[in-house]
Amino acid sequence: MILINKPKVIVIGGPTASGKTALSIALAKKIDGEIVSADSMQIYKDMTIGTAKPTPEEMDGIKHYLVDCVSPEIRYSVADFKKDATEAIEEILAKGKIPIVVGGTGLYIDSLVYGIDYNEIKVDLDYRNELEELIESKGLDYLYDMAKEIDDKAMEKISRNDKKRICRVLEIYKSTGKTKTEMEAESRKNEVKYDFRVFAIDMDREKLYDRINRRVDLMIEAGLIEEVQNLIKKYPDMPTAMQGLGYKEVVQYFKGECSKDEMIETIKQESRRYAKRQLTWFRKNKEIKWIDASKTLEENTNFILDEIR
Repeated sequence: MILINKPKVIVIGGPTASGKTALSIALAKKIDGEIVSADSMQIYKDMTIGTAKPTPEEMDGIKHYLVDCVSPEIRYSVADFKKDATEAIEEILAKGKIPIVVGGTGLYIDSLVYGIDYNEIKVDLDYRNELEELIESKGLDYLYDMAKEIDDKAMEKISRNDKKRICRVLEIYKSTGKTKTEMEAESRKNEVKYDFRVFAIDMDREKLYDRINRRVDLMIEAGLIEEVQNLIKKYPDMPTAMQGLGYKEVVQYFKGECSKDEMIETIKQESRRYAKRQLTWFRKNKEIKWIDASKTLEENTNFILDEIR
């Protein structure tokens, strides 16, 4: 459906290592755009290598918002993202430029595109600890089944290995008395302020996994282990940030729970699983227009241009 008189906002999603950064920057140059990151880990300061933040050279003069701007000691929520991203979009529009929201965190993107409001949810640390204890004693499958009993529809999108999202479904219900599905349905009745045009990158699975494996090797070479050491010294308390993919595995290595080779292999394996979950999440959205990663950067930039005109 074409939305009349609403500011246009382009969204580029897709799995990790699929080429979102290069495509978004190429597009921004063509349409005089600026980029709003929708990545739940790139938001944090000093977490650069493990989150694959775009370098100043890669940004190539294109302004990026919500990158490297929050202390790792802060619990940054979806509600925080929605507020900050909306402010960034307004700032870009005020300049007469086009906002391009880019990232692989599906929950962040959905909160914008569908106007989903999670402001009612307060962090209950006691309940979070209770869930962690249940995982320790009964396993993650037990929590998955608990969440499925509460909100079967939401769990269709969530893997049995996705601890963070499984716990979130339970925390939403505990905090609000409503299921995640009910909250989203209520929010989607609200008027959405922008004309979102949503795209996602699709890539051959084997090629994507190869890119992920090579990226992890490059992260280790670039100093991921040293980055985590420095983070621990600088920020003694990182409740959310240190649960990030690539970071928690290095911490396990520091604790002697695995060898260096085992740590690297676990990061690769978990990154591949994460990419699979991201693709599953985006494929649930029937309105997404898919970008073929086997085509050239110019071809894909022109494809987006044709779709948004």
